[in-house]
Amino acid sequence: MANFKYEIKQADGKISTGVIGAQSSAAAAQMLKSQGAYIVSMTEIAQKKAKSFKDLANIKIQFGPGAKDVLNFTSQLAVMIKAGISIRAALEAIVDQVDNEKFQDILQQIKRDVEGGKAFSEALAQHPKVFSALYVNMVQASELSGSFGSMLDRIAEYQEQQIETQSQVKSAMVYPIIIAVMAVLTTVFMLTYVLPKFVVIFEGKEDMLPTPTKIILAISDVFRHQWYLVIGGVVGAAWLFLYIINTTWGRAWWDATKLRIPIFKKLCRSLYICRSLQTMGELVNAGVPMLDTINITANVSGNTIYKNMWKKVANAVRQGKKIATPLTSEKLLPSSVVQMISSGEESGKLADVLGDISTFYNKELKTTIRAVTSMIEPLMIVVMGCVVGFIAMSIVLPIFKMSSMVKG
Repeated sequence: MANFKYEIKQADGKISTGVIGAQSSAAAAQMLKSQGAYIVSMTEIAQKKAKSFKDLANIKIQFGPGAKDVLNFTSQLAVMIKAGISIRAALEAIVDQVDNEKFQDILQQIKRDVEGGKAFSEALAQHPKVFSALYVNMVQASELSGSFGSMLDRIAEYQEQQIETQSQVKSAMVYPIIIAVMAVLTTVFMLTYVLPKFVVIFEGKEDMLPTPTKIILAISDVFRHQWYLVIGGVVGAAWLFLYIINTTWGRAWWDATKLRIPIFKKLCRSLYICRSLQTMGELVNAGVPMLDTINITANVSGNTIYKNMWKKVANAVRQGKKIATPLTSEKLLPSSVVQMISSGEESGKLADVLGDISTFYNKELKTTIRAVTSMIEPLMIVVMGCVVGFIAMSIVLPIFKMSSMVKG
C-alpha cells in the first residue's frame, strides 16, 4: 500500500490537505471523489529507504530561513503583485524557486492558509520567528489601504537597509577579532614553547629571579602541565557569560554596559537610534496605529535600555500625551532629535521627520564604524606588543642580572 498526499476542494469551497493510503493513485482518487470532493492535486509520498553511507555523506544540513531569504521572497512577491498576479499564483511560483526546504514548507503553509480564506497578514502572523511583528503590521496596513505592492517594496527596502547595517557592524569587528586571536595564539606559543627553553638556565637560581619572571614561569607551568584547567576555565567563563546575558537582569546589565564602554558606546548608540527611528518611521508611514508602532519599535530596538524607554513612551501615549513629552526626560536620545520629533508631531509630518533622522544616523553609523575600526586596530597592536614585551622582559631581566653578578 502506498501513501498519497492530496489537496482537495470541498463542496463549500474550502481547500484542505492530507494523506491517504491506497493500493494505487486511481484507488486513492476514487476514495476522495466518493466523499464529494474535487481533487486539486495528488502526489505519491516516496517510501523512506535505509540510507547507505554514501547517502549519509550527501545529506545537507538545512537551517531555518534567514533575513536574506525573507528579503528575496518579499522582493519577488512585490514584483509579481505589482504585475497584477494574484497572491495565490505568486506564492505558488515563488515556492518552487525557494532552495531552503524549511522556508519552502512555511510558504506552502502560508499558501494553504490564504487559499483557505485567511488574510495574507494573518497567515504570516502564524510564523513569528520568520516574519516579524513589523512585517505583519505593515502588510496588514497595506491590505486595508490597498497599497499592497508598494508596501512590499518599502518592506524589502527596510530589510535591505537592516541587513546592510548588520553586515557593516560585523565587518568592522572582523579585523580586531583576527588580531585578538593572533595575540592569544602568540602568547600561548611563547608560554608553552619558547619560555620552557630558558627554564634550564634558571634552574637552581629561583631565589634570584625577579617577580615578573616568577609570574611568567608559573603561568607557563600551568599552560604546559595543567592545560585542561585553562581550557575548562575558558569554556566555563564563556558558558557563564552566555548564561548571564540570557537572563533578564544579565541582559539589562550587558545592554547598559555596551552603552558605557568608551570605544563602543557611540557605535551602539547610533545603531539603536537608527534602527528605532527607521522602524517607527516606516510604521507611521504605513498607517499602523501609534501604540502598535511604539511597541514594535521597542521590541526591535535591540537593547533593553532603549526598549524600556519606548515602553515608557507607549504608556505616556496611552494616557493621551505626545511622543516627545516623555522623551525630554530621557538621555538616550539627543535633545535635537527630541525637538525634531516634537516639531514633526506639531506639523503632522512625523513620518518624514523620523525618516530624515534615521537617514542622518545611518550615515553617522557608517562614519562611527570607520572611526571605531581605526581606533581598535592600533589599540589591539599596542596590547599585543605589551603582552609580548612583558614576556620578553621577564626572560631577559634575570639573564642580565646573572651576567652582572658573574662580572662582579
